[in-house]
This record gives sequence, structure tokens and C-alpha cells, in this order.
Amino acid sequence: MEVDCEGCAGCCIDWRPLTGRDIDHERRGPFEPLDDTYNLVPLSREEVRGFVDAGYGDALRPRLWRAEDDDRSVTLDGVDVAAIGDRPVFFVGLRKPPKPVAPFDRPSTWLRACVFLDPTTLQCRIHDGDHYPHACSTYPGENLLLETETECERVESVHGGRRLLDDDPPDVTPLFGPGAVGERVFAHPEPERVAGTVRRFRDDDLTAEDRAEFVAVAAASSPGTLVVNDERYEQALEAVSNADSWAGRAIERWTERAGGFGASAPDPDVARRVEDDDGAPPTPGW
Repeated sequence: MEVDCEGCAGCCIDWRPLTGRDIDHERRGPFEPLDDTYNLVPLSREEVRGFVDAGYGDALRPRLWRAEDDDRSVTLDGVDVAAIGDRPVFFVGLRKPPKPVAPFDRPSTWLRACVFLDPTTLQCRIHDGDHYPHACSTYPGENLLLETETECERVESVHGGRRLLDDDPPDVTPLFGPGAVGERVFAHPEPERVAGTVRRFRDDDLTAEDRAEFVAVAAASSPGTLVVNDERYEQALEAVSNADSWAGRAIERWTERAGGFGASAPDPDVARRVEDDDGAPPTPGW
């Protein structure tokens, strides 16, 4: 599989405000996300643990899904969310704060972008590193395997050019396939403890405590089961609650500075002060 990512980052950025079109979420699985984060990267249990152990717990966020099937849902705060039994299911991905970016030769604009995307180079700061997610390294392999439209093709249709250079999918396992439970899809063991978070999921207003709770459960989950290791949960909860990485600090700074999504933004080079000078790793270059 070969793609042309230079000057694009379409899969790392919520570029819908640039289109004037109604482009839906890139869905993975049968349910509708409660949040509006575009292309949230699903992390495996080992990837979640790796980010937490590296001090990047403040760069992660969970996702819940809305469900209407009584056999596969639980009602929290009056909302039916996808569940296994009475346990709400979720996955964990990378946060997408507003950043000043200029993809597709467009002027700099405030758009949601992956926490690890460098606005200046439009490249990933952890590309091919120890924590680079498998879902990113194989994108858009899962789309090709499932014969669904890729972000590369969406960019081509709106901005022209060729991004998807061939359509030979790599060896990937769909998120909702067999064995996903405890590996990439997690189940919270105490729904009453997270019932109050549903509104904040919907309003994109999760607190640091909300994020830490779900991330800790994911880190303490066991593949193929609903078992959550209590000791591992407590360790992960403490680590995420105390996380203070350059990535987490950058999220706060960008959020404070940002105008509305789609609004004119300063030159992306401002990221050198916000991210690089605070310890963000450099990008690999083309």
C-alpha cells in the first residue's frame, strides 16, 4: 500500500470546515460515537500502556458509542450506550486539540489535529517511533479491507491530486473483529461510576478525571475477557492523573489560543514556541 502524505495529513486533521460539505465521521463499527472527534485513532491495550508508561497519559481520550439495540446497550444518564451486558464499551484514542494548520496549500486555519501532529511540517512527531500506533502505520488498510472510502480518496475528491497511490491493503485486523474485547475495545466494570460522564462525552467536555478513569481501565484490561486487574488499574490511574507531558501542556495552550474551528489562524510556525521549545520531538522529514 502506497500513499502520498506530503502536505496532506488529511487523516490527522479534522478538515471538514474547509470543505463546505457534510462529511460524516469515519465510522469504525456499527455504532455512532457520542463525541464528534474525526478519525479518532483506536489504540490497542499495549499501546495504551506504552503511552501511559511514557508519561503521555494526558494525550489520550476515550470514546463511547450510542446504541439502540437493547441487547447491546446500557442506559446511562438517559442515553443508551453500546455495552457488553451492563458494561459500557469504549476505546481509547489520541486527543485532537485545535491547532493552526495549513493543509492542501490552504491558508492557516484553526482545525482539530492529532496531538502529535507538528503544524509546521504536517508530519507526525512519533512516526515510526516506539509509540507510533499500529492503526496509523497501516492506514488506510482497514478501509481498503472493508471496502469503505478512505480519507485519501476524500481529499482527492475535494482538493484534487492523488493521495492513494495503490489499493493493495496490508495485513490488518478490523477493530470490531473477533478477539477485540480487552485488546482494542474495552468494557468498564462499574457503569454507575461513569454514568455522569455521558453528557460530557456528548458536549466534548471531558475532564482530566474522566479521561484518566477510562484510560486506566483500558490499561488494566485483559485480552479476550472482561477482567480488569485492580492493581494495574490503580497504577495506571495514578500515572495518568499525574501526567504532565509536553503534549498535554500543548493541548492546553492551543485550546486557550484557538479561535473557532475554521477560523483564520496564525502561521503554523508558532508551534515551534508552543511545542518544540517545550520538548516535543522533531518530525522525520520527507
